[in-house]
Amino acid sequence: MAGHHTDLDLFRRGVNCAALLEGLSPPWRLDRQESTRRALKYRRGKGEVLIINHEGHGWWDPLSPAKGDIFDLVRFLDPSLTFAQACRVLRPFVGITPGFPDTDRPQRTSPDRSLSERWKARPRLHRGSPAWRYLAERRCLPDDVLSAAAEQDAVREGYHGSAWFAHRNGDTVSHIDVRGPAYKGALSGGRKTFFRFGGAGQGCRRLVVTEAPIDALSLAAIEDVRADTVYVATGGGMGPGTLSAIATALTGLARDRNVLLASAADANGAGDRYAARHAEIAAAAGVGFVRLRPTIGIDWNDEIKRR
Repeated sequence: MAGHHTDLDLFRRGVNCAALLEGLSPPWRLDRQESTRRALKYRRGKGEVLIINHEGHGWWDPLSPAKGDIFDLVRFLDPSLTFAQACRVLRPFVGITPGFPDTDRPQRTSPDRSLSERWKARPRLHRGSPAWRYLAERRCLPDDVLSAAAEQDAVREGYHGSAWFAHRNGDTVSHIDVRGPAYKGALSGGRKTFFRFGGAGQGCRRLVVTEAPIDALSLAAIEDVRADTVYVATGGGMGPGTLSAIATALTGLARDRNVLLASAADANGAGDRYAARHAEIAAAAGVGFVRLRPTIGIDWNDEIKRR
């Protein structure tokens, strides 16, 4: 047992989680656009995403509750490994640094203005504007949904024909997703909660969770914007801010009615893993759960475009 503790200490101190991912076959690749200095996002196959934190000594899976140290990581990637086999995998990585130098690591400086200030400085979405045309013509979102999104100040005009989608913490814009003809990403310096559309009345009892804001608007259009529903989008992973926002939203729905969480994640393996997380959240909150899957294409915007 003493030898086991020695090996564990060696690997936890000496093996960088990012270096392990880069050295596996097939290797994981750093998503620089979606990474921050403290949270490096790695991708491999479709739907495979891992976040490396704690200066390379920790990790977590945004699609499941899995997280831990380097030894947890190697056994997460291959649960069949025994302790001795895991040690053999890790030993060559002791002292190895990730392939990208420190000067190349994503660094996000604090902008001169807060996200709320930057949001307020952009024009509101309006009929005929570049973002409106992108959402209506390229994404096939109907005018009534876009008008409602503009009235709720959920979407604003970005740069170069892009649309900005607000995540809010209360009344404060906490994160901004960006989608446009030539760009997909987010503004730096934010913290995800979720994008929200609809659900302004007192009879809301249904929370529909999608992945992308455009999917939330697409499903709302398909359902004719149900008055009993709040449509939200997580913008990708399920971080602490998003989990807290979903729990708060469920608490705020009418408790004298049958509250329902509907997972409308994409129709693929990653979407199914998101749905499993959503089901856990619903069970913990004591509310009903249902899985909604697009029947045409992968996501809800595929469905509305092909109808």
